[in-house]
Amino acid sequence: MTLIADRLNRISPSQTIAISSKARALKAEGRDIISLSAGEPDFDTPAHIKQAAIAAINAGDTKYTDVSGTPALRRAVAAKFKRDSGLDYKPEEIIVSTGGKQVIFNAMLATVQAGDEVIIPTPCWVSYPDIVALAEGTPVFVPCSQNNGFKLRAADLEAAITPKTKWVFLNSPNNPTGAAYSAAELRPICDVLLNHPHIWVFTDDIYEKLTYGGFKPATIVEVEPRLHDRTVTMNGCSKAYAMTGWRIGFAGAPLALIKAMDKLQSQSTSNTSSISQAAAVAALNGPEDALHEMVKVYQARRDLVVDMLNAAAGLTCAKPEGAFYVFPGMHGCLGKTTPKGVTINSDEDFVIALLDEEGVAAVHGSAFIYPDHFRISYATSTEALIEACTRIQRFCAALV
Repeated sequence: MTLIADRLNRISPSQTIAISSKARALKAEGRDIISLSAGEPDFDTPAHIKQAAIAAINAGDTKYTDVSGTPALRRAVAAKFKRDSGLDYKPEEIIVSTGGKQVIFNAMLATVQAGDEVIIPTPCWVSYPDIVALAEGTPVFVPCSQNNGFKLRAADLEAAITPKTKWVFLNSPNNPTGAAYSAAELRPICDVLLNHPHIWVFTDDIYEKLTYGGFKPATIVEVEPRLHDRTVTMNGCSKAYAMTGWRIGFAGAPLALIKAMDKLQSQSTSNTSSISQAAAVAALNGPEDALHEMVKVYQARRDLVVDMLNAAAGLTCAKPEGAFYVFPGMHGCLGKTTPKGVTINSDEDFVIALLDEEGVAAVHGSAFIYPDHFRISYATSTEALIEACTRIQRFCAALV
């Protein structure tokens, strides 16, 4: 009798976590490693948020909460959606989960049946396809070219839709590219979705507040309120407020779906940490001065990294609108050989050799269902970024 369930054969371990783990292991061995692989802010959680958590502990707010989150946090999330995007969600139409990943997991397992298709524009976050597959759905990938800013075109969405399509994923700003949609860019996508009333939309807006140069990202229901009753609007505290370890994701959705997600969550993790929820209330309701300072630093880092990568032989790097990633193409490096004799036949070859020969950890594009590229996170110190990009330039220049 086999111990491990067959369903686990449908998924793979997170490749971004795998690269980060390998980089940490090499560093523990004494190697000089600069890791640009993790999607985690290098800033500390703002002080007023930490103080709210301490106050909650001292007040004894250490008990179970409602599965979907405390009333105070659900009210704060509803107010955030209204304030930032003009979205009307009642507190009972909000769910709080242990990170954004659990929101996705809940939504897919609560709705997807065997044979259902889920459209995922690529490049995409590594977890989308595996969560869909675990729910017995079929991921349908729609490549979004760099020539179109790594953004989904309405015509490509239309071409991918079938009677089996259950969901469409959107992620703006995007992981791994940083590409973000304006309201004008979402309009034709909304028009396609209006013509297919059997399709639901999952919009992952977790990087919404990390945009640059005055760019204002839009979200689906903001652009087309008629899609409200078949859209999940997901967000969270991890990226904007440097709260990755606090594990707070949340979403607004129609009440029937929220109840189904609540039912599933009640038999998995139940509520997320009561202390983290108190901190999240302070994050959403409090001042955003620290966030604005983070954004200024991220923008300067983005510009630095884009310039340095575009100066590297064989690389091309677009300047993204948001998040804290760049996703350069490495087509000019394919087929070449490193000083240690490794032939670069793929993006995975490139990042493995880069880590081995120059001590820089990045994530290969194939992990994001988009080969011949690699992802760099610039959520690290400016000094480390300069050194890492210098090493990348040296690595590329040495290829023959």
